[in-house]
Amino acid sequence: MISVAITEKRYPGTAVLGPIAFDLEAQETLAVTGPSGIGKTTLLRIVAGLDEDFEGRVRRPEQLAMVFQEPTLLPWRSARDNICLTTGAGPEKADALLAEVGLAGMGDRFPTQLSLGQQRRLALARAFAAEPDLLLMDEPFVSLDPALTGEMLELTKRLLATRRTATIFVTHSHMEAAHLASRVVRLEGTPARIVEDAPNGPRRRVRDQSRVRDQNRT
Repeated sequence: MISVAITEKRYPGTAVLGPIAFDLEAQETLAVTGPSGIGKTTLLRIVAGLDEDFEGRVRRPEQLAMVFQEPTLLPWRSARDNICLTTGAGPEKADALLAEVGLAGMGDRFPTQLSLGQQRRLALARAFAAEPDLLLMDEPFVSLDPALTGEMLELTKRLLATRRTATIFVTHSHMEAAHLASRVVRLEGTPARIVEDAPNGPRRRVRDQSRVRDQNRT
């Protein structure tokens, strides 16, 4: 289980995140939504362990992977090497994943020889090559046209359906959240708090965020 119990995250002079708490089970996909600048990416970085300057606690698995807004590929390495060198996967596993994301036979191509959509597929294959228990995605479909976004949503959904990976992804799109997530949390306010926690089905009561500070003291 992933457990997040943030009391506060501040930048100099400004509280960005207020009390935020949620748990996540294996195979659960959580979408984090809210206005631009509310702190969604900051929350994701805290969960990833990239930002440890906050009050509270996060319990995460050791094996995690992250997909950023940009593919962040190694341009001087082949598609296959982009998977093998960063995850330790062997060439056969890399080629199998490339085929799984629709890039069969493209292992020797370099990122500059791939379209933006293909680069996003490669970034997704790289993330799953790490066999993560937790997958974090920061607006992974940004700048794609609607048709390609739909294809990437379906691809991601298929990949997750065959694995026990828990997923948290940040998005501005209600369509993306509704299509991919099993649960959606919405952030609002200054500092940001969870104002809605809605699974597929009846709306669920938001956890009492005021308890987070007391829990962190135990």
